[in-house]
Amino acid sequence: MSDAISSGDTIGGRRILVTGGAGFLGSHLCERLLNEGNEVICMDNYFTGSKRNIQHLMGNTSFELMRHDVTFPIYLEIDEIYNLACPASPIHYQHDPVQTTKTSVHGAINMLGLAKRTNAKIFQASTSEVYGDPKVHPQHESYWGHVNPIGFRSCYDEGKRCAETLFFDYRRQHNLRIKVGRIFNTYGPRMHPNDGRVVSNFIVQALTGEPITIYGKGDQTRSFCYCLDLIEAFVRIMGTDDSFTGPVNIGNPDEFTILQLAEKVIEMTNSSSKLVFKDLPSDDPTQRRPDITQAREKLGWEPKVKLEEGLGKTITYFEKTLSEGSFKAG
Repeated sequence: MSDAISSGDTIGGRRILVTGGAGFLGSHLCERLLNEGNEVICMDNYFTGSKRNIQHLMGNTSFELMRHDVTFPIYLEIDEIYNLACPASPIHYQHDPVQTTKTSVHGAINMLGLAKRTNAKIFQASTSEVYGDPKVHPQHESYWGHVNPIGFRSCYDEGKRCAETLFFDYRRQHNLRIKVGRIFNTYGPRMHPNDGRVVSNFIVQALTGEPITIYGKGDQTRSFCYCLDLIEAFVRIMGTDDSFTGPVNIGNPDEFTILQLAEKVIEMTNSSSKLVFKDLPSDDPTQRRPDITQAREKLGWEPKVKLEEGLGKTITYFEKTLSEGSFKAG
């Protein structure tokens, strides 16, 4: 492991703000941080997050839930910020594209301003979408990307790219302690059944016996990282010394076609669902796989959970969720 990990830089006992804390990844992060002895403020406006995700944390005296939109300033006293607030699935971020861009850009400005005032260390949950439809494979952090600035996905792609710009400008101009992680496709329990992401789509369709929708021929590739592996990487990034900023890719380098994923889900759910092929959406990336060399070297991190194991846990979650009736945000 690299000496980027500071031996004296423990995370226990800190006051930590998690924006988007009631979301899929945010709720897992809140849980992890609480388990390590921190005081956690979970901030969410419940656009895609849900109180259901953090209900089990409510009795913890070190946990505070705050309904607030990150696009508006807030004044708190904190030691660290994990900025996860932003809808991450195409269905959700394209529902109100202007608000999506505001969440990424205004949200970053507000959280960076808070970090500046309190001298807090701040983590930005960026995305592999900054690479767009990449012409370099696998994607390394030095690659600048191939992004359409005016397409249907641009509100998310360019919003996240601008947020990274802001983070590094605040670093250069104000010497803020920033960390930037680029998240590749992730999945696991607490995903929203209707978020439109491929893993949740396929599992819900398979469990309900509906046709499984594949866009294009299904030969486009993705790399799927289990949520708890991802959270481990978040914590390790924040544990590095101040000289390490990232950006650093966080994802699973095991690459699968969408068709392979569909067939695996059908097999694991013993579903009778049939495959239905539809036209590929515009700007949909054809290849997506992270080069995680830097994460291995700087963080001593690589994903541990294989796709079949992670899918099993996710399928179990959706079986329970669907049996309880419709899932509603808020």
